[in-house]
Amino acid sequence: METRVAVISIIVAKEEAVERLNAILHDYAKYIIGRMGLPYRAKGVNIICVAVDAPNDAISALSGKLGSLDGVSVKTAYSNVFSSEG
Repeated sequence: METRVAVISIIVAKEEAVERLNAILHDYAKYIIGRMGLPYRAKGVNIICVAVDAPNDAISALSGKLGSLDGVSVKTAYSNVFSSEG
């Protein structure tokens, strides 16, 4: 199966969304390369960056589920790097 490297940028404006967001990320843990979170207390938001190596369908599904959460904004940047999972 072909996979692709991508970065998912997440801004969480509602703290109530954090538990569900973490549950969704846990469901996709096998694809996550790394994750960095920054609380921006001055603006009352949390900024999360998740690097993934996954099939296009999994990246789209993950981004879509995260973006459907109330108070969560998501943008995904795809690399041109593809690889075959074996």
